[in-house]
Amino acid sequence: MNDHSNQESQHHGEKPVARREMSRRQFLNYTLGGAGAFMGAGMLVPMIRFAVDPVLQPKAQAQWVKVVEESKVTNEPKSFKFKIHQVDGWYESEPELEAWISKGKDGKVFALNPTCKHLGCTVNWNGSPEFKDQYYCPCHGAHYTADGKNLAVAPLPLDEYEVKIEQGFVYLGQLGPNKRV
Repeated sequence: MNDHSNQESQHHGEKPVARREMSRRQFLNYTLGGAGAFMGAGMLVPMIRFAVDPVLQPKAQAQWVKVVEESKVTNEPKSFKFKIHQVDGWYESEPELEAWISKGKDGKVFALNPTCKHLGCTVNWNGSPEFKDQYYCPCHGAHYTADGKNLAVAPLPLDEYEVKIEQGFVYLGQLGPNKRV
């Protein structure tokens, strides 16, 4: 008994440590909250993956598209329309595009996109009697040289398609910045 009385005398002034036990209500709240969060995450993760997956796919280079016979291309720019296969997320379409194709002073075939670099209107070759032998934008008066160099209003030259010639046909590829000017 001597040991017991010694221990009591040592801890006589201190309060006993209160053990906090979890109530049934707290246990059920934690359990149901954790299970609900787990099930919610199980539903949310596939939805986020579905929405983000197209963004994570690597961008493919444009396919080469057969547009016109090389013999039909002259020094004077001509408009040619062509269709491409386009996949935008899960939506597939075949839009019709246009290119102004001609031969340069060096004799090489080149193709320009007719979208004005000012505000996106469509330019035409010799579209204005005021600007002979130039591409002209009817929306705001931008005009370009035969090589697509911007002369007024537009901040950049017309974009240029990659061009390759195979078996007498002109093929257009990726659209990019104009390398001629």
